[in-house]
Amino acid sequence: MKELEQLISKMDFQYFGTGQHKVDADVFLAQQNTIFLDVRAKEEVETVKLQLSQLCEVIEIPTNEIPKRINEIPKDKKIGVFCSAGTRATIIFAYLKSKGYNDVKIILGGYTPLMETLNPGKLYKKLNK
Repeated sequence: MKELEQLISKMDFQYFGTGQHKVDADVFLAQQNTIFLDVRAKEEVETVKLQLSQLCEVIEIPTNEIPKRINEIPKDKKIGVFCSAGTRATIIFAYLKSKGYNDVKIILGGYTPLMETLNPGKLYKKLNK
């Protein structure tokens, strides 16, 4: 718990005001060496499966399983945490930061911005760079 307290003490007005903790889906998916960490429940993943393998590596671990499966999340890649509304992504962002993950961000907006990023025209441009 001490790690979380230390992390929170560093999250001041400047930290949140400069947006160091978040990233737009299109910006994240345009980067290299990334992990799209999907923390939605298994039922959500089964209902809306995000096939992003041509853009980045995807790891699906429900929020409640992160503590026991944290070793599946590499520390040497950029981690974008995603959920449908942002609440769980925020919780897991803070948890990972407290565990020494330095390059982790919350993917903003849930489904709507992600789906806009994956429309055919934008997706075609990304895949044909």
